[in-house]
Amino acid sequence: MQQPVIPAYETSPELEATLGAVETQLASLGEALRTRDSAAIDLHATELHRSLARAVDHFSRAARSGPVPTPLRERLALAGGLVAAQRESLARATAALDRAIDVLMPRERPAAVYSAIGPVERGSRGSIQA
Repeated sequence: MQQPVIPAYETSPELEATLGAVETQLASLGEALRTRDSAAIDLHATELHRSLARAVDHFSRAARSGPVPTPLRERLALAGGLVAAQRESLARATAALDRAIDVLMPRERPAAVYSAIGPVERGSRGSIQA
């Protein structure tokens, strides 16, 4: 008689613990981003990275030994979606900061001068005749 397949989640409380750590770090990083606490952002981003690496490792091993229950897979997928949303939010904030810096501190660009043959940098070809 063949033994029933026991879901990986039921055989290892590590899955629940590692997924809980990911969810906790996501919440902490979200709060740090909301309050714009750069030290906390750095700390929680690093811890989230570690938690995600552990979770992927544990879930991969568990999946090889049997099916992972749907609720845990859905929670992991939700966590992945939150990571993507936070990444997108951070990318937008970075782009906005870059634009603000460009406005406040414009880059020095040489003034263009045009001749019959097209744009010419000042002083690069001597005088221009009309």
